[in-house]
This record gives sequence, structure tokens and C-alpha cells, in this order.
Amino acid sequence: MEVLLVSALLTLVLSPGVILVTVSTRKPKVEVQENEDAILYCEFKTEHDSNPRIEWKRKDKDVSLLYYKKQFMGNFAGRAKIEGATVTLQKVTYKDAGVYHCEITASMDDVKLGETNVTLRVLVAPGIPSCDIPSFALSGSLVELHCKDKHSVPPATYKWYKDKKLLTPSGLPNISYTIDPKTGTLRFKSVSRASSGKYHCEASNGIGKPKTCEAKHMKIDDLNITVIIAGTVGGFLLICLCVVGACCIRRKGCCQNNREGRNNYNPAQATQDFRHTQSFVL
Repeated sequence: MEVLLVSALLTLVLSPGVILVTVSTRKPKVEVQENEDAILYCEFKTEHDSNPRIEWKRKDKDVSLLYYKKQFMGNFAGRAKIEGATVTLQKVTYKDAGVYHCEITASMDDVKLGETNVTLRVLVAPGIPSCDIPSFALSGSLVELHCKDKHSVPPATYKWYKDKKLLTPSGLPNISYTIDPKTGTLRFKSVSRASSGKYHCEASNGIGKPKTCEAKHMKIDDLNITVIIAGTVGGFLLICLCVVGACCIRRKGCCQNNREGRNNYNPAQATQDFRHTQSFVL
């Protein structure tokens, strides 16, 4: 059976006058900046059918139609045009990036279907990065500052500034911090009062202008041993007062019970008991 299928296919291909439906693209990978137009090339040849059906689909988590029955679908309606089978998407955004599938169906031909793929990559300049900068820290503690831009393509790299002066990468002598330009993390192993100042971060990826976050002041205070000792002594004294107070309350309760026992003494009852005892002796 397999031999017959192969033979039939070879006969079809090698037969004179038979032109297979061919679909190709001159640019399988398209790269444009955000808000520019993207051209998705699709060229085809058919045997007999001069008006084949043209479909464009977008492959993502799900497959969605871009062009079907000579109409653009969904959010591409009104912002795309077609010439032959080549599609131009106008003012693309990062949401338009993905794999696009061009499919040609020639119903009048012996070989009816051909297809090709075009991958669209949209280059996005960084936006204003979000910066996590603590406002206060104690001297000697480990402190991290974070900077992140979510949508830049390619991913942004980061620089940190203190009081508008660029912080150089680690590896130099007497440097007490490290900077990861890929993650945007500025890490102090042990901050000091000299680390106090205004910090801001800059994100860039070669697309558009670099963007910076708002500068924020980070204050570093020394650890006050006197205050800690005073607080510890005060806490100890408070515990002692609580213990003494509890003992006093307990002792007061015991004294009150003894008094109540004495208050229950009845002289008349005691005299009567004495008389009974005396008559018995007589």
C-alpha cells in the first residue's frame, strides 16, 4: 500500500503540465519596532485556480483567524491590508507578536493546499521602570534595591544612580555593593551611613530612549546600643512589676479568706457547746 502511494505521488509530481501549489515567504522572520507597520510576505503559485482561497491565522495558545473570506477578523479589522496574499499590519504593538500562518487552498488543482509560516517579533522600548527603594535601613544590614520593566523587547538592562552619579559595577576595590544589570538588583551586603542618598534606576534596550524611575531617598541610621539596652532593662523591670503585683494580689486574697474565717466565729454557739460539755462531766 505504501509503495502504491509513493508511486502515485511521484507520477503526479513528474507528470508534464502538473504544477504543484507552492506557497512561500521571502522573509520568514519579521522584526519591527512598536507602532511601525509589519509586512508578512506570502507568495503562491497554482496549477489552474486563479482565485484560490487565502487564509491567515495567528498561532498562539489558541489559533485565531486574521484573514478569512476576504475580510480581516477581530482586532485586525480596520488596521490591516492585503495585496495578493501578502498582509501589512499597521502600527503593531507587542501584543501582535507571534507566529502567523498563511494557507492557500486551490480547489481546482490536483494538489489543493499549500502553507507557510511567518514569525513576527515586535521590538518594544522600555517604559518607566518600577523601582523598589527602601526609605530606611539600619547600618550593617543587608539591603536590596530592585528595578524592573515588564514589556521591553529585547529585555532591558539596568543602571543605578546615587545622587545622580552612576554607580560602577562591582569588582573594583572598596566596593560594598553589587549590581546585576540583567535583573536590575542593586545589593548592599552591609550598608553604612555613607550609603544614604537619593537612588534611581535607568532601563534601556537599544530601542528608543532609556527610561528612569523617580529618585527616592534612602536613609541609613546607626544601631543605637543605648536605646536597645534601655529597652531591654525597661522590659525586665516591667516583667518584675507584673510578677510582684500578681504575688500581692494573691496574698491579699489569702488574707481576706482568713478574715472571713474569723468573722464566722459565733460566741453564743461557743457558750452552748461549753455548757453541754460541762453537764456531761457532772
